[in-house]
Amino acid sequence: MEPESMITLTKGITMSVGGLAPAFAIGMIGAKAMESIGRNPEAAGKIFVPMLLGMAFAEAIAIYSLVVAFTL
Repeated sequence: MEPESMITLTKGITMSVGGLAPAFAIGMIGAKAMESIGRNPEAAGKIFVPMLLGMAFAEAIAIYSLVVAFTL
């Protein structure tokens, strides 16, 4: 296998794995937040900000994998 094709394959694997895990994490964060709000609607204001922070941190992991793929 040529080096250029190995680099392309490595970039693809990095992006797919680096994007898959944060996607599941963001989905689970959103699902649990909606479940919590459904159980206690008065707590929606207290749940919203930590939910957004958790989603932002999970998305940062995906951005890290994008940066790694660009540097390869």
